[in-house]
Amino acid sequence: MTRARRLRRVLGAHGCTLLALVVFAAMTGVPARAPLALPGAGGLPLAWLFNLLAWIGPGLVVAGVALRLRAGLGAGPGRIAGIALNLLLLAALAFAAQGLLPLDVQELDAGASRWHALAWMVWNLAFAAGALLAGLALPSVRVPSLGLCAVVTLGLLSPGVFGGGIGERVVLACWWLWTLALAWRLPRQR
Repeated sequence: MTRARRLRRVLGAHGCTLLALVVFAAMTGVPARAPLALPGAGGLPLAWLFNLLAWIGPGLVVAGVALRLRAGLGAGPGRIAGIALNLLLLAALAFAAQGLLPLDVQELDAGASRWHALAWMVWNLAFAAGALLAGLALPSVRVPSLGLCAVVTLGLLSPGVFGGGIGERVVLACWWLWTLALAWRLPRQR
């Protein structure tokens, strides 16, 4: 798979997430600082469509690109690079799982919402660890990977740094940038 093709797939996936977030927030009247996943909460109109467009579909597309990147890595970059791309795959699957495990609008801090929070946390941790290892093992993405890892880690360790509702938006933007950097900067599949 060529770099341009990988980049188009990842851009399309992220564009789908962004469009779903904007359109469904406007349709449902969700406040600007509300959790990003709120339009997909159980019981809300068209929640299944939001979850499909915002989380499930894009997560699976990025997972497919991660598999291709891992397969095309070869033996040169080493084991750490392979682990980094496996963490990219895990993060992409956890991203998709957020749509399969929607929030419960009646209990945002309990019940089914805890499963969504778990998927969100796995996505964050796999993303941060993958970015760190990619930064250490893959010179072509060293600067963006380590920089984005630092931002995500800061947000995880000090949630108040970005303020209420901003932190998850910063992490999502970092996710988009990192996956785009990997899709574009890693060599073509052998």
